[in-house]
Amino acid sequence: MASTTRIDTSARIFALHRAFLPFIVLAWVALALSGWVFFPGCTTVSTPRKSGLWSLDELSKAPAATWGATNGLVQELYYEGEPLQGKPTRVFAYLGRPTNSVSIQSPAMVLVHGGGGKAFKDWAEHWAKRGYVALAMDLAGNGPGGRLPDGGPDQADPVKFRNFSRAEAPEMWTYHAVAAVVRGHSLLRGLPGVDKDRIGLTGISWGGYLTCIVAGIDTRFKVAVPVYGCGYLGENSAWRDKSLAEMTPEARALWLRLFDPSGYVGGVRYPILFVNGTTDFAYPMDSYQKTYRLVPVTWRHVSMAVNRPHGHIWTFPEVDAFVGSVLRKGPPLVRVGALKVDGGRLSASLDRVTGLADTSLCYTTNSGPWHLRKWQTVPARMDRRRVTAELPTARPIVAFLAIKDKAGNYVSSEHVELTHP
Repeated sequence: MASTTRIDTSARIFALHRAFLPFIVLAWVALALSGWVFFPGCTTVSTPRKSGLWSLDELSKAPAATWGATNGLVQELYYEGEPLQGKPTRVFAYLGRPTNSVSIQSPAMVLVHGGGGKAFKDWAEHWAKRGYVALAMDLAGNGPGGRLPDGGPDQADPVKFRNFSRAEAPEMWTYHAVAAVVRGHSLLRGLPGVDKDRIGLTGISWGGYLTCIVAGIDTRFKVAVPVYGCGYLGENSAWRDKSLAEMTPEARALWLRLFDPSGYVGGVRYPILFVNGTTDFAYPMDSYQKTYRLVPVTWRHVSMAVNRPHGHIWTFPEVDAFVGSVLRKGPPLVRVGALKVDGGRLSASLDRVTGLADTSLCYTTNSGPWHLRKWQTVPARMDRRRVTAELPTARPIVAFLAIKDKAGNYVSSEHVELTHP
């Protein structure tokens, strides 16, 4: 009798397992896709997209806008911003169009200025002349004639880095600036003559910082180029020992958790080109490398150049070329593979060798602050699809390989730091 009872119980358990098996499988698959389940012996890295404080459902709606005067290819406009202290705000912007006609579906660009910048009419015109609809917004609460009575927060460092609580986070400059960029994108997508499936994003300095955040949370973009800006600002940046250090420990930790790009850029799943210089005073090479390494190698591209100047410079040719390769199916920039150190040699593979003008080894044997190091450049050699250079014997050394094509575009490998021969 006991044996029969055990058999009946086992049968009931088996029947229950069969009944609930589909639900168990679906739950397991959902957990696996979210990164919570991993297979023994395999390494699973999950970098979920974060929206942080921002409601992407709301920001993805086209904001209300009013239109102003047109001058050549560029028109003035204002669009709805985030509330500040319970009051509505407006964002001023310039919209550039390639022609006055909207009969052609054109690619588009969102243009994000840096510290001390504004909505640059000439920047919107730069892209309009190249066949893009372009939106250049102001992110400091200003209009064409100065401070708006209903503008967002000012962009000065004391405003960016003021002490605040979690409840006050939606009053902070970064919160408003990110929201204004995403709303600007939503505005572009609804305009006649814009191909919503071909919109890119680029920003300079603090605009590059914002680009790293926005690119990680707004999955509607197809390409992004942050110039200079990066994350890990609490580890090394122009603000680590100044503005960030002057905050209370609690506010600083909260700022870094909510507003450092390292918490967002890992969500990028489209081509992104990181553009910087070896001696950039604001966004040094160590923080910059840690930032771009958060993006899967499939999507990330790097353009590091020796002594590239810092400023509101939107004429770096590799920016236009990279965007054009994605949004207009133009010729791609050469792709540099992973660095290999073999004895005293540094090498990397290239995806092509046609159209190249120069290959070089860039290195420094200095230590100390990154922006004060002196860099040297020597020729590298090509062997089929591999570029190779002999490393100097001095250590420590920081080095990378740089490629220039015949159109004047610079791309590079990552940098490597060697402490021993």
